[in-house]
Amino acid sequence: MLRIKGLNVFYGTIHALHDITFEVNEGEIVSLIGANGAGKTTSLHSISGILQPKTGEISFMGKPITGVPANKIVKMGLCQVPEGRRIFANLTVFENLEMGAYTRKDKIKIKDDYEIVYTRFPRLKERLKQIAGTLSGGEQQMLAMGRALMSKPRLLLMDEPSMGLAPLLVKEIFSIIKDINKAGTTVLLVEQNANMALSIANRAYVLETGHIVASGDAKTLASSEEVRKAYLGG
Repeated sequence: MLRIKGLNVFYGTIHALHDITFEVNEGEIVSLIGANGAGKTTSLHSISGILQPKTGEISFMGKPITGVPANKIVKMGLCQVPEGRRIFANLTVFENLEMGAYTRKDKIKIKDDYEIVYTRFPRLKERLKQIAGTLSGGEQQMLAMGRALMSKPRLLLMDEPSMGLAPLLVKEIFSIIKDINKAGTTVLLVEQNANMALSIANRAYVLETGHIVASGDAKTLASSEEVRKAYLGG
């Protein structure tokens, strides 16, 4: 579904991604794990069109998307839930969800998708008229996910969904990610909480200072002594 080949990304003179290559198959949850500054968010921003790579190829559903503007990539069915939620704080919960569907014209199906989001996130339904900036951190994360789902993505990119959340909420968010995947949406997950990420992923890639240093089945990586020492707290 998604192929990244030989990707090199720079911030000025800083070489952030070094010739990275990986893929995501339809129906999978694939996780990118690694320390802060490893290049995880840069990878997602390159895929979603926010950053332009210097060299390399990115293709989605067999079509090249390197250099395609971010709004057109969303229309193709690839959407990102950004790090730090990035909800529209001054708009209501409902208006945020509406913004998620801005590329769509199928009004009847949009109504059905609101109901799907309300079923998945009952707390959002209770707060539709509430200003989004007044929600708790966990509710804002749910809203960011709900907003992305309103674009009807085939592939959902998720950047640090557990950041700043209490452990119980982290479990809830990861359970919802699994449900979203089971309902037919492929997920590429960037997460510093490597234990949680590997517990729900099919496969994973380990990034270190812009290089992929390990990859494979998520359970195999979780039990690897080298990976455990470096990323899973021993």
